[in-house]
Amino acid sequence: MAELSLAIPKRWQPASVWLLYVAGLLPAAWTFYLGATDQLGADPVKTFELFLGIWTIRFLIATLAVSPARELFGWNYLRYRRALGLLTFYYALMHFTVYMVLDQAMDIQAVINDVLKRPFIMFGMAALAMLIPLAVTSNNFSIRRLGANWNRLHRLVYIIAASGALHFALSTKILDLEQYIYVGLIIALILYRSWRPIARSRKKAQGGPRGRPVGSLASRQSV
Repeated sequence: MAELSLAIPKRWQPASVWLLYVAGLLPAAWTFYLGATDQLGADPVKTFELFLGIWTIRFLIATLAVSPARELFGWNYLRYRRALGLLTFYYALMHFTVYMVLDQAMDIQAVINDVLKRPFIMFGMAALAMLIPLAVTSNNFSIRRLGANWNRLHRLVYIIAASGALHFALSTKILDLEQYIYVGLIIALILYRSWRPIARSRKKAQGGPRGRPVGSLASRQSV
């Protein structure tokens, strides 16, 4: 299948990444404006908090979907994966900040009581805590410095996705259609990530050349 990519010159690709950051943060800025001008309804804090949480999930799904979209459909958006991952972190941090500052007024005891009453909050906090090292190391210097450990560290994104899905699903007593869709997509992406190494191993085993010496085949598979 032909690879689908943005039809823009290479020199403009960095600018398109920055454009993604700007476009990605616009929903938060606009909703903050609506809240500041008293246009978010009877409970603006809860509305803003929920809005930021939903956008966190959306960017998380987009981040997880980059590699499968490339492998399954030839859509190459790898250059945007870092920006999508950082937008996920920014929205998660804003979601948490609204909860801590505006909802709970920085009352630690109230937060503890809320966690004990609604344990799903722990999943959200755990996901944010795991997002921090990923955000801090989302740069070329960290990739060079950490080497293979960088890939191992960033596999945390799938645990983060599972924690985020649980936080999102358990935040309401009854799931609506949007929640079913988002949680279903996260589960599908996690399952795909788990299945991919198995599929690759099977493909290598089935695609090995016949008639070669065993030692030669083993040396090829170990590369």
